[in-house]
Amino acid sequence: MINSVCVYCGSREGSNLKYRSEAVLLGKSLARENIELVYGGGGIGLMGILANAVLDNGGVVRGVFPSALEAKEFAHPELTEIIHVGSMHERKSKMMELADAFVVLPGGIGTMEEFFEVWTWNQIGILQKPVVLINVDNYYEKLIDFIEKMFTDGFISARHRDLLFIEKTSDRALKRILEYEKERG
Repeated sequence: MINSVCVYCGSREGSNLKYRSEAVLLGKSLARENIELVYGGGGIGLMGILANAVLDNGGVVRGVFPSALEAKEFAHPELTEIIHVGSMHERKSKMMELADAFVVLPGGIGTMEEFFEVWTWNQIGILQKPVVLINVDNYYEKLIDFIEKMFTDGFISARHRDLLFIEKTSDRALKRILEYEKERG
């Protein structure tokens, strides 16, 4: 059963208002479906917008915040729970442990690093949890093309490529996660 979803997204809002809107829609959907948000614990950027949307709609938000970022980023002050960890490695490991599924909204280098790690862990069998990339306003279009290039050039198999789900909206992403659970059920 999907009780929690880890969302990777930017600690900045980005330049396109559609990224912000999609973070709000995802947060509202998670709260409506009574699915807990697990995320990096930040109070700024898309991370903060997403957390606020869940909280404003009566949902549960669990943040995992590393001490290494305390001087650089602001932890969200109003989360249901904040788990302090010592390092970025501990943060990623704890989020993977707490989450039943993963969603990727637009973000930068950290978002990509977290996304690729969780997809890789599914590929090698450490995890067996759905990963959905939300291609908001074609933000990830070139990455999707590159993933297809990795497949056509023989660096990943169809099975490994198909471990990643790609959707255009948060509603479709959430539906995909719930369908995945039913199929495994």
